[in-house]
Amino acid sequence: MRCPPFPPLVSSLLSALAVLAGALVLSACSWFAPYRIDVRQGNYIDETMLAQLKPGMTRDNVRFVLGSPLVADVFRNDRWDYIYRFKPGHGEAWQRTISVFFNGDKFDRVEGDLTPPEGAQAAGPRSRVIEVPKAKD
Repeated sequence: MRCPPFPPLVSSLLSALAVLAGALVLSACSWFAPYRIDVRQGNYIDETMLAQLKPGMTRDNVRFVLGSPLVADVFRNDRWDYIYRFKPGHGEAWQRTISVFFNGDKFDRVEGDLTPPEGAQAAGPRSRVIEVPKAKD
């Protein structure tokens, strides 16, 4: 008399377990989202940078403070546009647009989503004086 390798109950449990394991493996993709990087595009500008702008500054001074503009319109030479877009890996994207206007070659005003605080003064230079004692001979 020959014995079956597994009793019928064990065989049906093993097949049910295999189906359950396969279903778990396939459904795991919906439980864990893949990693997505944060995407930053454009020039990041904040209030402290805008507070450094003073009327009458040259274009080179403005470029030094804010960086090169993302859009310099050929037809409107008196305007630079700075656009910053942030798309987090998981979440909603947001965008900030700032326009810098010139009168001739001098800075005139700023418009956009972000404006300098009223009466803001530019931050002082970031430097520190360290006194070193003279060496004794």
